[in-house]
Amino acid sequence: MNIVHIAICIKASQIAKRKRSGMEIIMKKKTVYLCQAAVIAALYVVLTFVANAFGYANGVIQVRLSEALTILPFFTPAAVPGLVVGCLLSNWLTGCVPLDILFGSVATLLGALGSRGLRRYMWLVPLPPILANTIIVPYVLRYAYGLNDAIPFMMATVGAGEIISCFILGMPLLLSLKKYGHSLFEIH
Repeated sequence: MNIVHIAICIKASQIAKRKRSGMEIIMKKKTVYLCQAAVIAALYVVLTFVANAFGYANGVIQVRLSEALTILPFFTPAAVPGLVVGCLLSNWLTGCVPLDILFGSVATLLGALGSRGLRRYMWLVPLPPILANTIIVPYVLRYAYGLNDAIPFMMATVGAGEIISCFILGMPLLLSLKKYGHSLFEIH
């Protein structure tokens, strides 16, 4: 073997090592993303069950403690699928009808995407889930469950519950996590 051949082998080995290292980083990021989304979904389900135990998870008057988690897209994009899966599972496990499972999850998706989009404006982060649920959920209650309450009344009650959950509970959570959140949610 001559010196050129050895140098080529060393260089090829270094390139292969860098490629492996790059793939390992990508796999690690995907794993962390998946784990974050799963933990957020699980927390959403547990907190919904707590609210459900007191009769506040579903219906015209609902204050889902889990909706406080809708501020998490401020910290990580993994919160978007985590919240949607958590809502879907919560609605299914608490006995909601299929239309509620579907459109409740759509409202959560829209709210989570909006929160992620507004992350530069911290105080606006709770607004998209409040609006999405205030607009969509009353129609779900009307058409999926046949509730005869007026849509504006249900918008007021659902909206009030969302303000309590997303803003009054969610903003202190966001402010608390902000001190540590970027180290909690970043990939090392």
